[in-house]
Amino acid sequence: MINRKKTRELFIGNVGIGGDNPIRVQSMCNTDTRNVLTTGTQINALAEAGCEIVRVAVPDEEAAAALVEIRKNSPVPLIADIHFDYRLALAAIDAGIDGLRINPGNIGGEDKVDAVVSAAKDRGVPIRIGVNGGSLDKVLLAKYGGPTPEAMVESALEHVALLEKRNFHDIKISLKSSSVLNTIAAYKRLSEKVDYPQHVGITEAGTLVRGAVKSAVGLGILFWEGLGDTMRVSLTHDPVAEVGVAWEILRALGLRERGPEIVSCPTCGRTEINLIELAQQVEENLRGVKDVFTVAVMGCVVNGPGEAREADIGIAGGRDLGIIFRKGEVVRKIRGAENLLPEFMKEIESFLEEKRGK
Repeated sequence: MINRKKTRELFIGNVGIGGDNPIRVQSMCNTDTRNVLTTGTQINALAEAGCEIVRVAVPDEEAAAALVEIRKNSPVPLIADIHFDYRLALAAIDAGIDGLRINPGNIGGEDKVDAVVSAAKDRGVPIRIGVNGGSLDKVLLAKYGGPTPEAMVESALEHVALLEKRNFHDIKISLKSSSVLNTIAAYKRLSEKVDYPQHVGITEAGTLVRGAVKSAVGLGILFWEGLGDTMRVSLTHDPVAEVGVAWEILRALGLRERGPEIVSCPTCGRTEINLIELAQQVEENLRGVKDVFTVAVMGCVVNGPGEAREADIGIAGGRDLGIIFRKGEVVRKIRGAENLLPEFMKEIESFLEEKRGK
C-alpha cells in the first residue's frame, strides 16, 4: 500500500496540486510557441490523451505574446517555461499563464525577483523551481564534486529562500537528473527539508523504450516512497506518448486509472496467429476510449481464457478458431483469422454499451 506524503496544496489554474489531490500528469509541447495554431493543436492532442497540465517554452517576446491566444483556447492549464529573462515571466503572467517554471536566482538582481514575485502574487500564479543536474551552478559543482543529489537540493533551497523571503509560498519543486539513482536520492532528501509539492521526472531519459523504462523505474520507486505530486515522462518522442506512458506507470502502481488496460501474453512456439499485430491493432483501436476496463489478447485458445480470467473481455486465437470471452467464460467463437479483429471490436463496442447503461 502506498502512503503518499501530504504536501502543501496549490492550484495550477483549476487543477489542484499536492494536498489530497491525485498525482497529476504533465507534459511539454515541442512546437514553436510563436506558432499559435500548431501549439494549440498539440495542446489539444495532449489533453485528449489525458494530460492535465501542459508546459510551453517562452524563448522570446513573440512567444510570450502568442500565449494570449494559446491560453484562451487551451482546455488545460498552461505553464510558461522561462529561462533567465524576468521580462518574459512578466509578459507570460500578463498573457494569463497559469504557472511559471523559472529559477528566481537566475533572473538578475533583487529588484527583478521582486517584480516577478509581485506579479505572480497579484495573479495567483504558482512558481515551479526547476533544478536540473546538468545545469547546476559552478560553485555548487565545485563544492560537491559534481551534480550530486546534495548539490541539487542545495540549489533548490537557495531558490526557495528567495521566494520565501518575499512571503511567496505557492511553490513546486523539481530535481531532475538523467541518473535514476541521483534523482531518487535528491527527491528523498528534499522531502525531509520542505513540504512543497514535487514535480517528478527523469530528465533526458532517452528514446521511447529506453526513456519509458528509466522513467518507470525512477518514478515507480519515488511513488512507492510516497513522493511526487505532478509527473512528466521525458521522452525523445511525440509528447503524446509521454502521457500514455505516465498513465501506465500510475495504473501499474494502483494510483490512478484512465482508459482500458490491455494485457496480452508473450508469444511462444504454440502461437498460431499473428498475436503481436492483433494486440497492437486492438490497442490502437482503443486509444481514444476513456472507460476503465481490462482487455486481454491471448494467443492460445486452450489456456487463454483461464490465464486471463480476470479480464472483463478478451480474445484468444488459434489457427482456425478464435474465441471471445468475458471473465473467463467463452461467449462467442470466430472462424477465420481475418475476422478476429473486426468481430472482437464489435464485441467490445457491445460490452461498452452495456457498461455505460445504453
